[in-house]
Amino acid sequence: MTFTRRRFLKASAAGFGAAVLSFGLTGCSLNDDDDEATKQTPVSFDHGVASGDPLADSLIIWTRITPLENVTSVNVVWQASKDANFTTISHDGETQVSDATDFTLKVDLQGLDANTTYYYRFISNGKTSPTGAGKTLPTSNIEQVKLAVVSCANYPAGYFHVYGEIAKQTDLDAVLHLGDYIYEYGNTGYATEDAAELGRLLPDDNSDEIISLADYRKRYAHYRKDKNLQAAHSRCAFITVWDDHEITNDTWQNGAENHNEGEGEFSERKLHALQAYFEWMPIRNVADKERIYRRFEFGNLVSLYMLDTRVLARDEQLNYADFDLTSAQGQSDFANAVSSPTRALLGNEQLTWLTDGMTTSNSKWQVLGQQVLMTKMHLPFEVLQLLVSLQISQANGGDTNALLAQASALFAELAQIKGRVLAGDPSVTDAERARVDTTAPYNLDAWDGYAYEREVLLGTAIAAQKNLVVLAGDTHNGWAGQLVTDAANPIAASQNAGVEFATSSVSSPGLEEYLALNTQEPEVTAQMEQVIALLVNDLIYNNLVDRGYLTVTFTPEQATAKWNYVSSIKTASYEMQTERSKELRMLAGQPVIQG
Repeated sequence: MTFTRRRFLKASAAGFGAAVLSFGLTGCSLNDDDDEATKQTPVSFDHGVASGDPLADSLIIWTRITPLENVTSVNVVWQASKDANFTTISHDGETQVSDATDFTLKVDLQGLDANTTYYYRFISNGKTSPTGAGKTLPTSNIEQVKLAVVSCANYPAGYFHVYGEIAKQTDLDAVLHLGDYIYEYGNTGYATEDAAELGRLLPDDNSDEIISLADYRKRYAHYRKDKNLQAAHSRCAFITVWDDHEITNDTWQNGAENHNEGEGEFSERKLHALQAYFEWMPIRNVADKERIYRRFEFGNLVSLYMLDTRVLARDEQLNYADFDLTSAQGQSDFANAVSSPTRALLGNEQLTWLTDGMTTSNSKWQVLGQQVLMTKMHLPFEVLQLLVSLQISQANGGDTNALLAQASALFAELAQIKGRVLAGDPSVTDAERARVDTTAPYNLDAWDGYAYEREVLLGTAIAAQKNLVVLAGDTHNGWAGQLVTDAANPIAASQNAGVEFATSSVSSPGLEEYLALNTQEPEVTAQMEQVIALLVNDLIYNNLVDRGYLTVTFTPEQATAKWNYVSSIKTASYEMQTERSKELRMLAGQPVIQG
């Protein structure tokens, strides 16, 4: 049966981890007339607790009850309080969870006080869950909002030390998870080469690439047993969006790079993936589960827009192989395709919602939480061609040593020319200038492949005189870039519209894998980071080798980003790399990154 849009809407409205509303005290307990077999079922809370989607007066709380016997339903009680000892209970209730939602439970606590930390726990058949904490949003004038930003956690790739460090932060208002919460690959897939040695192999019943609903549920269940991830969830409310690997690599609206022949209909796989996501994540339910873009107001200081750049409207990614870039006509065709107003990343509905919200918002900062880089990551065309060849060779298991040596030499040569150009060296020839000025986007999966919507968004920020900060994940490396409009932008040609701060990954490897960089050669790494920052016009900062997370602190005067990195994800012990930490800021009214 074909999964039509109508069938998808009907299926998503039917459940997908439906939340129970809790308005206050009920004085509930497990009733004596409950079914004895259900009541006496031994259970455990193997996957911890979580909170999410905080508003000024409500908060989602989540857990998963694990029956230790073969049953179809289990009773569970929840409790919430303003004190960690639960001396006074503000909210409680009782419900039944079943295999229809994989024994997960979401409760939407209503009628809460603003800017207040609530503690919560769950009780089932004599077992009590760990205690969690989550904070509601403020409504009045506030002086600071601090967010942690994280993405891209591949379980077999290494330890989740980054989540453990986020759990140690005591002053966070929320954690933004920008996607790739899980990965779909099996034990022989992407970034799994060290999994056996690290004890990070996926379990036997979930060791292949995931496709079915049962597969996705088991993958979330395995990830959520990680103690560092549980700690992060229990300490702070998460605000989440998905990226591609919650479904499969390089997802777009109607397909994906990693959805192949023999894996069934993509729409059915997507339905399974999204159902598991809503069951296992502390996200507020919506009628159409593809429409998860939403807005959070932190008093009058921050308007946070969580965007979907993957599932709802994204057109298929462009491919350089489809254009003859050796000819002027092919280059023109490519430029026209990239900038076409018909190419969608957000889609008209979401883009209009966003631009209208930004224009009418009274908050000091307009903040976008989304998946992929918005900064123009344009590299000299010679470099781009070589990097594409390098990726193809690596994917095919070829010997890349010669290509790596060639790339290193080319980077150095072009950086030297670019340095002379920037210094105003009169000896720079037209041919040399053309080599560094002839550029093309490196990653067509990012905003670079969907330039029209980016120009609309940046033009709106300039016209409305808004302080724009974009937060991104996806690339597995740390970046900071200027958001600059194109020369042809009819609203504001070649102007700074805002800044972008992008987090590194929890465990997934980044660009350093392609360039054969490692932390044991800091001088080589530092040189390459400087070269890339020099060659990419709008790029201010990059970290190419370290795993970590980002904190962004907003005050009425400035937005301050701090990149935090762990020394290793390949060893059980680690340290924070204070020497690699970086802090940058944007002053209100000045859309320029400052040190």
